[in-house]
Amino acid sequence: MSEVSAPPALSVAEVCQRIVAAPLFNRLIIGLILLNGVAVGLETSAWVIERFEGLLQGINRLILTAFVVEALVKMAAHGNRPWRYFASGWNCFDFAIIALSLIPAAGPLATLARLVRVLRVLRLVSAFPELRLLVDTLLRSLPSMFHIALLMGIIFYIYAVAGYFLFHEIDPTHWRNLPIALLSLFRIVTFEDWTDIMYTAMEVMPWAWVYFVSFVVMGAFVMINLFIGVVLNNLEEAKLRRLDELQMPPSQTEILRELRATQEALARLQKRMQDAPVPSTDRTPGGAAQ
Repeated sequence: MSEVSAPPALSVAEVCQRIVAAPLFNRLIIGLILLNGVAVGLETSAWVIERFEGLLQGINRLILTAFVVEALVKMAAHGNRPWRYFASGWNCFDFAIIALSLIPAAGPLATLARLVRVLRVLRLVSAFPELRLLVDTLLRSLPSMFHIALLMGIIFYIYAVAGYFLFHEIDPTHWRNLPIALLSLFRIVTFEDWTDIMYTAMEVMPWAWVYFVSFVVMGAFVMINLFIGVVLNNLEEAKLRRLDELQMPPSQTEILRELRATQEALARLQKRMQDAPVPSTDRTPGGAAQ
């Protein structure tokens, strides 16, 4: 049988692609993000800082180094086009946090450096596909939410002006001018002791409950349901888009990777067939097996 040819050597880009695609790599990054969150939380304790400040600083440097290496590996996975790393918005988000983490933790920027350490915990969003889907849904919902917020602003303005004319003499604390009236309506729509404002007005105007109840129904129940409806609608659309992406035909790189894996499997099988002993059979001169 012919000799088995050695499988072709993998390029740096292909090695980096395998590292990035490995589940262990993603779990390691998630573990470092969680470790960073724990370390940042411990820095809020004066007792811990007094005894373990050096250890926490070492952990911070280790995590920062790991994040820099992660970004470099992901860039190298794109081969001769490392700038394609920035084609993903989540990669840009991760890179921005890593770049901000390079701010020195001493001098006038020390407070900013500590805040950036907290922001690293946000990388959990980019590490989990389900969280990325939710954030993408919220971002895609912003245009529709803007129109709902505009409608809500109109309702707030109408009710604030009406509340000023109706109640500014009865309850000047909550209705003495338009900005204060808007703040009072915000308090009502969040259900923060809004009945106190209503009962104060009802002491002089017994029918004032109509104003407050109608605003609660319009400003709270209807608007909140509109926001929820928009988010759920965009979530369903995002799930459908993700299913379409999963059903897309494989790229040329994926096909070549599968072909290379198949060649390696065939080479291993051929080598096993060569190494396997050939069974020998002894036969009698008459042709019958012994």
